[in-house]
Amino acid sequence: MPSFHYKAVRLDGEAVEGQMEAQDEEAVIRHLQKEGLIPLSARRAGGLRDQLFASRRRQNLTMKEIGAMTREMATLLEAGLTLDRSLQILIELGAEERVNRVLEDLQARVRGGATFSAALEQQGGQFPRLYINMVRAGETSGALDGVLARLAEYLERTADLRETVVSALVYPLILLVVAGLSVILLLVFVVPQFAVLFQDMGAALPLPTRIVMALGDFFRDFWWVLLALIAITALAIEKALARPEVRDRFDSRVLRLPLFGDLIWKMETARFCHTLSTLLKNGLTLLSALNLAKEVVGNRKLAGLMTEAGEELKRGRGLAQPFTQREILPQMALQMVRVGEESGALDAMLAKVAAIYDKETQLSVKRLLTLLEPALIIGLGVVVAGIIISIIVPILGANELVM
Repeated sequence: MPSFHYKAVRLDGEAVEGQMEAQDEEAVIRHLQKEGLIPLSARRAGGLRDQLFASRRRQNLTMKEIGAMTREMATLLEAGLTLDRSLQILIELGAEERVNRVLEDLQARVRGGATFSAALEQQGGQFPRLYINMVRAGETSGALDGVLARLAEYLERTADLRETVVSALVYPLILLVVAGLSVILLLVFVVPQFAVLFQDMGAALPLPTRIVMALGDFFRDFWWVLLALIAITALAIEKALARPEVRDRFDSRVLRLPLFGDLIWKMETARFCHTLSTLLKNGLTLLSALNLAKEVVGNRKLAGLMTEAGEELKRGRGLAQPFTQREILPQMALQMVRVGEESGALDAMLAKVAAIYDKETQLSVKRLLTLLEPALIIGLGVVVAGIIISIIVPILGANELVM
């Protein structure tokens, strides 16, 4: 039976931390509740790999750490504890030094009379502007615990979507790197072994053989030129993409790419709709929510179109009409937004759109991998076969001449 590490709080505010064996996280939470405790977190105890990675210290908080901290804070506030007491409990339970430093600074500023949102704003960019504005809205409405709970859900879903995409693309990336290195090693160490043989033969080599031999010589003698070209190209691309007009054109073309463009569109739709839904649920006006939500959109082309739609929103045209005219979202998403506006339940409808396109993104990634992995393997096979054939052909030709 797996072991789980848990954090909880007694009704009097005392922090409790420990380990127990259970079937899953839900069983741990049920057991803690039966014991009269308020569960904060329950996660599977890590092995050697987790312990090694836990020893690493990063300066900035990750989205996963912010999400966990937010979830625990929401749980404590919903249980009736004050903000100061909740921060104190999290400090006592804090496992990471950098998390504790942020919590201690937040507590000091709150005790000094600052609002929680103002204290977050003074953390040197640790917390996104979206996060700070949502907390400020929660303070204004007097529902900070509910806002933090929705924020935690938002951060967790965003992190899950990112991890799904990244983890799915790790294997093809490793395969691509291994394929490239295999070809380079073949050209540098294997192909030159035949150079002396070809010189002794004295016959003219076929064009493919001469190309392969030249590539082997280039990689062996001028590898540093290749690295320099890669570095210069990367810097040039980075500098060019820093210019807004170039980035807009690039992002526009990315959306038109086969397979990848559709995947990016769905992923941006899920992220934008989930963010906008969360902001509207927290009481922000549609215009304010749109201005904040567009900041999570990574594609500059889509973000620019959303800015244009925001200008029309100021003139009272609603959200669905300008979004439909510019085709900012997929057709099904646009229809659902229109229905949400007409029924007065836009936040709920946006949440459904986000859930649908979360699943669509995962399916698109799986379909992409289904095509990408065999394509990479076949491509590597073709390249290696081409190198081998270019070496064998002149040898067979020489044997025929001897016979």
